[in-house]
Amino acid sequence: MSDVEKEPRGRVLIVDDEKVILDLTGIILRNRGYQVYTALSAQEGLETIERERPELVLLDYMMPNMDGLTALREIKRLYSDTYVIMFTGKGSEEIAVELMKAGASDYILKPFNNQDLVERIESVLKLRGIELQNRALLSERERLLAEIADWNRELEARVQEKSEALSRAQAEVVQSEKLASLGYLSAGMAHEIRNPLNSIALFVQLIKSGLDEPEREEYVDKILKEVDRIDNILGKLLDAAKRPKFEISEVRVDRVLEHTLDAFTPQLRQKRIKVVRDFRSLPPAIKADPMEIEQIFTNLFLNSIHVMQEEGTLTVSLEEEQDFLTVRVADTGPGIPPENLPNIFDPFFTTNSRGTGLGLSVVLRIVKTYKGKIEVEKSDPAGTTFAVRLPLNAPR
Repeated sequence: MSDVEKEPRGRVLIVDDEKVILDLTGIILRNRGYQVYTALSAQEGLETIERERPELVLLDYMMPNMDGLTALREIKRLYSDTYVIMFTGKGSEEIAVELMKAGASDYILKPFNNQDLVERIESVLKLRGIELQNRALLSERERLLAEIADWNRELEARVQEKSEALSRAQAEVVQSEKLASLGYLSAGMAHEIRNPLNSIALFVQLIKSGLDEPEREEYVDKILKEVDRIDNILGKLLDAAKRPKFEISEVRVDRVLEHTLDAFTPQLRQKRIKVVRDFRSLPPAIKADPMEIEQIFTNLFLNSIHVMQEEGTLTVSLEEEQDFLTVRVADTGPGIPPENLPNIFDPFFTTNSRGTGLGLSVVLRIVKTYKGKIEVEKSDPAGTTFAVRLPLNAPR
């Protein structure tokens, strides 16, 4: 490559109101391979900087209209990548300090030595290259640190998500183990308790047939009522532990919800509870046992009605979400205490002195049978919302 074709060593703007200085300095720098621009005033110099963006400006300190110090401050304010060497005929220490504070990279006294001028320019341009490189490295460092921080936040979020998923999976395993244990227990209890229970009921019936005293007949009736109650508890225990006989058919869940709500009309009227139906869409029928699906919502409605005071609101929503049919049952009760939430699906767990604690265990067993999910979406002093999700292609 010839000297003419060589890349310029840098772009330098010379700003001086003396044309002879511009011409002489321009010749010196062009001979050294620099691309040179000239301006006879500070204002013209600023316009040239805006247009050409030189790496370096040689700026005269004493100029009419806008002096060199004012121009220097303006250059540093507007063009931080442009470095400035000041020309000055006054060599006082105060001026030097003032120029350096204003942002000058160096200053040269007039008249100057040609070699000294070139060396100063090379030194400042070298310094500029280093400082710009450092600035770029710092910017890249900040970008990388920000990127690392984003990665860390994303990693923490993913770890949290996986931890929560693992906790949920572990909780489901524990629940399954509890239901399995309950199955072994209930099968044995049902057999061992129902046999003597049937005998008790039979003998009590025989006693009743030989009584003619109304008061004693009343006692016998109470005994039979308690026998039936024990038998019902055993039935619920078996329902919670294992699937009884079932019959699969096409089930419209919206109709099951309406039918189940109608069955609770007396209790709802007695407590003046308002029912809000929010059937946003009517999903297609699912293959299921209608009695099992009804049992899910019977237990949920019963719990909601029980915890609400008079003039509460029971909201039942139904919608299709992707491949799931979702039913939400929301009440305006006092909410479930946070410490009780992990145990609400446990067999025999209840805060109701008259309850068996098997209702939600039955619900969980049925929902899991259909590969669905049930969870408490919200529970606070304003009320509780249960969400039941059943696959539209629910397995038998």
